[in-house]
Amino acid sequence: MQKLIAAAGAMLLAMFALPSAFAQAAPPSEASRKAELAAAWQATLKLPTDYFFVPKAEGARVLRALGNVVNDSVFVGLVVGLHQNDQWIVVIRYVKEGYIKDDDAKNWNAEELLKNLKDGVEETNKDRTARGFPEMQVIGWVEPPGYDAGTHRLVWSLLAKDKDEPDNTQKSINYNTYALGRDGYFSLNLLSGSERIASEKAVAHELLADLSYNAGKRYEDFSVTTDRIAEYGLAALIGGIAVKKLGLFALFVALVLKFAKVIIIGAVVLGAGVMKFFRRKPRNDSADGAA
Repeated sequence: MQKLIAAAGAMLLAMFALPSAFAQAAPPSEASRKAELAAAWQATLKLPTDYFFVPKAEGARVLRALGNVVNDSVFVGLVVGLHQNDQWIVVIRYVKEGYIKDDDAKNWNAEELLKNLKDGVEETNKDRTARGFPEMQVIGWVEPPGYDAGTHRLVWSLLAKDKDEPDNTQKSINYNTYALGRDGYFSLNLLSGSERIASEKAVAHELLADLSYNAGKRYEDFSVTTDRIAEYGLAALIGGIAVKKLGLFALFVALVLKFAKVIIIGAVVLGAGVMKFFRRKPRNDSADGAA
């Protein structure tokens, strides 16, 4: 059962829009249908059997209930752990805004990037206040930005808290990882607490390693003559873009503890419906879409 749920989650994650050919009145040819299917799949995420994927609609409701700003145009879903003591959540987004140049990673300034983040949080605080949630404050780095030019993976993490909380309270942690591709990037944001991040950040690294772009969608597949280049570079994923465009996901630690079990239970119930759907007789070309 777990393997089937994991496979269902991976398929839901990788596909972001129904191929436009299916909306036409006349049925597409076999070749064009397969081409459209291939184009719609960006990547594959191989979820471990003890992780569960929560689809977009359900995941967005959970995040908003926890006081987070959700950008529906880029939000893909959540990953949660099925172990009894799992309290982390991973927020997955895909932003298709073009090829992200990574030249600025060679000489960026971590303190300047931190200032941009703090400024961006002040903007998102307006939304939190309007919805009755306390304002957030960024304290500093948990892990300064690090970029691997060989794998095109970016990792960085912040320490944050509610503005009215004492300094000695448990802090919210956003452990951010990114995987760059030809047309954009995946963002996998681990939501945790300061007392757990040392052990739980391994979850984010595991998922990042388990995400692979399909052939033709990889960063190295970029074509300077045909592909779109994003209007911002890699540093913007740490500064203003990360907060102002995507929304900074900073949870209250108490809310994570309170709702973690509810999220897991809801995910298991949802899994029954997912399994029922995938027990339908597959089409002959089902293997082609999952590749």
